[in-house]
Amino acid sequence: MLDLDGTLVDSVYEHVAAWHAAFHDVGLHVSAVRVHEAIGMGGDRLVAHVSGDPAEAAVGDDVRELHDKYFRAGLRTVCGLDGASELVEALVGTGHRVVVASSSEADLVDEMLDLLDVRRHLAAVVTGSDGAATKPAPDMVQLAIEQAGGGKAIVVGDAVWDALSAEAADVPCIGVRSGGIGAERLRTAGASWVYDGPRDLLARLEDSPLRSR
Repeated sequence: MLDLDGTLVDSVYEHVAAWHAAFHDVGLHVSAVRVHEAIGMGGDRLVAHVSGDPAEAAVGDDVRELHDKYFRAGLRTVCGLDGASELVEALVGTGHRVVVASSSEADLVDEMLDLLDVRRHLAAVVTGSDGAATKPAPDMVQLAIEQAGGGKAIVVGDAVWDALSAEAADVPCIGVRSGGIGAERLRTAGASWVYDGPRDLLARLEDSPLRSR
């Protein structure tokens, strides 16, 4: 199972800017660092996580709507990460069933997948529109495994929330630093291996837990 933002698509900092602007518009100041640390968890959880339950109750839906508006406006600057498309193709070529799982809604996931041209290689796509509890809950990992046909799985993600959701689902996790989170934090959250990004993982694929099956 591959995460999308920060793992395959270079979009983490656009998300940070969009959330930061959204909070500003409703009169809340949340530091960009705090927002960055929360990227990767579901948007349904993020507002309360970074600004508290009262803020979620008062303006949570407004903040999410504003975030989506700002993020979509910045989509023209988003692109696939170096090596991302080749990594997906290589994984499929070596016998893996690849599922992309993102907490974002389906229409936004579709737009970002278009940047990669990998849809034909995917066994399934799991999104926040599917009704599963978002990361760091294990539900999206479990749904991704189910849609891929079951069996052993590995999660690849750039955020601590990916590692935590993998751990909750009792699935090993590969961390990638391409979303801006350091190796130590990823390992502390449960990632057993850490690579710089998709290009680094691709270059060392045969020495990784994703080597040819």
